[in-house]
Amino acid sequence: MIMPPKGLYAVNKKNTLCQFRNFLKAITFFIFTRNYANMQSPPMKSVLITGCSCGIGLCVAQGLKQAGYRVFASARQEKDVEMLKAQGFEALHLDLSSSKSINMAIDAVFKKTNTLYGLIHNGAYGQVGALEDISRQVLEAQFQTNVFGWHELTNLVLPKMKQYNEGRIIYLSSVLGFVAMPFRGAYNASKFAIEGLANTLRLELSKTQVQLSLIQPGPIESKFRTNAYKAFSKHIEMENSDYRANYQKMIVRLQSKELADFTLGAEAVLKCCLHALSAKQAKIHYRVTFPTKLFAVLIRLLPTWLMDKALNKAGGGGER
Repeated sequence: MIMPPKGLYAVNKKNTLCQFRNFLKAITFFIFTRNYANMQSPPMKSVLITGCSCGIGLCVAQGLKQAGYRVFASARQEKDVEMLKAQGFEALHLDLSSSKSINMAIDAVFKKTNTLYGLIHNGAYGQVGALEDISRQVLEAQFQTNVFGWHELTNLVLPKMKQYNEGRIIYLSSVLGFVAMPFRGAYNASKFAIEGLANTLRLELSKTQVQLSLIQPGPIESKFRTNAYKAFSKHIEMENSDYRANYQKMIVRLQSKELADFTLGAEAVLKCCLHALSAKQAKIHYRVTFPTKLFAVLIRLLPTWLMDKALNKAGGGGER
């Protein structure tokens, strides 16, 4: 019997494998090119974010832009709007305390896009001070920006979201949206109100494809303390207050460059926003930082009198 040359089987096996690989490549290329003609890139989803001058808002705007969203970044001061434009954003002037400003901003957005997929409520400030020292006008100002502006903006966006049967609304609340702390009453009240509005709206929209999420951060790196000190200095008569000693210690904290315990970067909030926008089913609550998670547990376990002690200690009696 004539034997084949040595190594012929190995050569034939190698050739067969190469031919099979080439066949698979040809089939794959055919399928891909056939489908590619009918493929369209998914439309860039538009998101409006308030309070993008710095901190959380700026970080979220930058992160969403990098993730491929079309970001409408808004700020209250014109210099901040120009800064955002310089960074390549479609930037808008939006003052949440002004109905005229809110309507003008929304008109500008809808001139550029048919609808908004996402609305991220971030613009807010914290009015610190004992409730005894906060006038009706000061409390109204806190609510104008932190509550009424958000509500009005949501109502202007909702019809479009319902028309297109999709949308995500994200409320940047706070750990102080579900627990109270001394000398933060105005801010507490505004965040409690936001949580009430968001929870009610979620129920009312339950038969639509518009999803709502509450993000509840604890201490985050931002200019929150700087802005809180400005609001305190402007609106609180410290010298004639029964809480003057508390305020003196509180001012030291507000002006300190040292970060509070358990402080996280704004990226922690960005991560939640990305999930709330992209997940098939967004979470209702996103609790960010250890204090938020801890208090969410304690408020369910402790009796009120003991919880009050814990909150007074955590709040430093107004000195933190």
